[in-house]
Amino acid sequence: MTKTTNTGSQSKRQPSVLENLRPLIVDVAVPLGSYYFFKGAFGMSTFAALAWSSVVPAVRTVWSVVKERRVNGLAALILVVNVVGLALSFVSGDPRLMLAKDGAVSSTVGIGILVSVALGKPMMTAGLKPFLLKGDAAREAAWERLASGTAARSAEFLRKERVFSVIWGLVLVVECVARVVGAYTIPVDTMVWLSSLMLVVAITLGMVVCGGAAAEPMACLITDEVKRREAGRKQTQDQGPAQELAVAA
Repeated sequence: MTKTTNTGSQSKRQPSVLENLRPLIVDVAVPLGSYYFFKGAFGMSTFAALAWSSVVPAVRTVWSVVKERRVNGLAALILVVNVVGLALSFVSGDPRLMLAKDGAVSSTVGIGILVSVALGKPMMTAGLKPFLLKGDAAREAAWERLASGTAARSAEFLRKERVFSVIWGLVLVVECVARVVGAYTIPVDTMVWLSSLMLVVAITLGMVVCGGAAAEPMACLITDEVKRREAGRKQTQDQGPAQELAVAA
């Protein structure tokens, strides 16, 4: 009987770290990597590189709508970012405008993330989940219980999940605003290197704030849920012999 149970549990294989990271690899890393590959290796123009790197997210977006009857958020966002980039590739002439247009990508991503939270599907969860689960089956199961609302602390977990995406969305929107303001108020020569520094600072700030406000608390909630489930199983196992003795008596 025990052997059958073990076989059944093994058949429900938990996703590996690579499987959890697959959405990020396919929907984010491949389009971004292909853009730089087409531009660097083949010497394509910005417009051509953006157009070719949009093929994968475009196919993924259409496939999810037609086949799965849902919108692939990450693929759709990258597609929108590429479309914005294609439109902005026609902007030329004014150096300040050229500096300001770089912020359009950050704002597009930031707004997309905030919209996903409003729709109840926080987009940054896909990037956070693999790092919190670490390929552990027990943590994967705990995440599913917390996310589905069946765990005791699900409400707190879901709130932190939304906070994680909201912080990233706001950081990117603020970075865009700061870049646009700087483009028209700071000398061009200074803004050329300062714009890159702004992005680095924004990403670093987002990681620090999100870590303390959402990621670490979510990791603790997952750990607590794992311990709670293990304690419940142990209690059930301990009650079995006691019940058998009571029946025998």
